[in-house]
Order: sequence, then C-alpha cells, then structure tokens
Amino acid sequence: MLEAYGQTDVGRRRKLNEDSILVDEKAGLFAVCDGMGGHNAGEVASSMAVETLQGFIEKSLQEKEITWPYGLDVNLSFEGNRLKTAIKLANKKVFKAADSREEYTGMGTTAMAALVNGKTVTLGWAGDSRCYLFRGGALKQLSRDDSWVSAAWAEGILTAEEIEKHPLRNVITKAIGAKESLEIDVIEHQLEAGDVVMLCSDGLHSMISDEAILNAVTPFPASLQDAAQKLIDAANEAGGKDNISVVLLRYSE
Repeated sequence: MLEAYGQTDVGRRRKLNEDSILVDEKAGLFAVCDGMGGHNAGEVASSMAVETLQGFIEKSLQEKEITWPYGLDVNLSFEGNRLKTAIKLANKKVFKAADSREEYTGMGTTAMAALVNGKTVTLGWAGDSRCYLFRGGALKQLSRDDSWVSAAWAEGILTAEEIEKHPLRNVITKAIGAKESLEIDVIEHQLEAGDVVMLCSDGLHSMISDEAILNAVTPFPASLQDAAQKLIDAANEAGGKDNISVVLLRYSE
C-alpha cells in the first residue's frame, strides 16, 4: 500500500511559485518540477511538464497499442520505458513552446518523477530536483544531480565540502525544454515496509543539509502532511530563498 502527500510553498524571498508538483495515486505517478525563465515562464514550463508527464503515463496505462515515439529501450522495464518516454515528451513540449513564443524564450524546468508499481519505484529526472529515501532512521539520496558540481565531484575534481560553497553549485547541465533532445537517467529501487520516498526541489536541499533534513523529521511524524510541513518550515527558517516543494510517499505491505 502507498500513502502519498505533496506540498509546495513560495518561500520567503520569491513573489511567484514556479514549482509544480504532481500526486496521482491512481496512476502511481509523482513529480516535482522546478521551473526557470523570465517573467512567468518558469511556472508555465513546470506546469506544462507535469501535465505532459501525467498525460502519457495515463494513456500508456489504458492503451496497450500505444505508439512509442522514441522506441523501446530493451535495458529498461516497461515502467522505465513509460517514464523515460513521458519525460522526453515533456521536454519536446516545453522546448517547442519556448521556441514559438518570445515571452517563453529560454524557459525550462527540472523534473524529478517517480512511478510506483507494487514495491518497485522507478525514478527519472533532469536537473537538480532530488529523490531521497528515508529508511530505518537514515537518509539516502537516490538520484544524482544533473549539475556542473555533481559531475566535477564524480570525476574527483571537487570534494563534497567544496561543492557546498562553490559559486557554480546552482548551474544545472540538463533541464526539460533547454534542448530539442534530452537524455535522461532512469533507475529502479525495491521498497521495504516503512520506507518513505521524498521528491523535492532545490528550495529544500539547497537551504538545509541532508543531516538537517533528517533531523527535521526525526522521529518521523505519523502524518505525511506533518512531515512535509516540518521540512518546508526548516527550509524557510534557514532563509527560504527559493520555492520549496516536497512530495512524500510511504510504502507499507
């Protein structure tokens, strides 16, 4: 059984919330998208991405003879192919919109999406919105940021401590809508009873450390709504420099 809750907050510095979240328990689809771009374009990009993700996932569940516009990746499960295709379609839609209207030029969005089927959670992402796993009182990041500093860390150029203070820490290397085509990472994890999966925008993880994230929900609240509020409050208390979005999924057998 899966319990889900999502919440988004404008934060303390921004006038507009450009994050969009998706909690679709029927389809088993959940997402956090953090939009970027001038004027209201970031909000447009993130909401467009969420709508496209939901549209394809629902369609691919209902129609067995659906067309796969990017083909099928034999290395991925059916759910992995569904999620990968949905994210690629979202990229195409946002890119076309950004390319066709002057006020949308340069808009884009991150995406962190989870598709849950039984005890398997399939994750796909672009950008630096993240997925974490709370298990047994510990916190683990499941996704890897598509960012310049993350790539530099993977190659041994930067240490984890250097990343925290690096001037390019907010520069992402992938975003939905930035380019006509997009290659994304898709991974799968097996859930255990009591696991809580969290999708979040960088308005949370850039304001407070992983240790502070864990402390904010230790012991973990009985209510996912209470847990989400504690996390958002912690980010706001640390400055709330960006929009803050949290989607929590609790798995029980």
